[in-house]
Amino acid sequence: MNLKERAKKLKTDIPAVFLALKDKDTPAAAKFFAGITVVYALSPIDFIPDFIPVLGYLDDIILLPALIAFTIKLIPENVMDKNREQSKELWIDGKPKKWYYAIPIAAIWLLLIFLILKAIL
Repeated sequence: MNLKERAKKLKTDIPAVFLALKDKDTPAAAKFFAGITVVYALSPIDFIPDFIPVLGYLDDIILLPALIAFTIKLIPENVMDKNREQSKELWIDGKPKKWYYAIPIAAIWLLLIFLILKAIL
């Protein structure tokens, strides 16, 4: 499997891990690591900040795929296959079906930027 195929597989595996987190058939240890993986994937805070040249993106290139791979190994194969199929339904033509869920996150970021600018000025 080449790098492009792996990246495409990650696109379906991240939502599948999120769906496995909510699945009752997922073991507790897998749910724990799925929670850590999903929070780290969505978190704006990285172990190594992205503004540091080269090193900043290493955690996104190495740590996140490693977390996903480890979490997938803990999830039973039949549960993971079911969640991969469900995750495909979340996308339409390569875009999220419910993109408007990002509006509250964008609003929070805009509020934070506004408050920082207000404090500076």
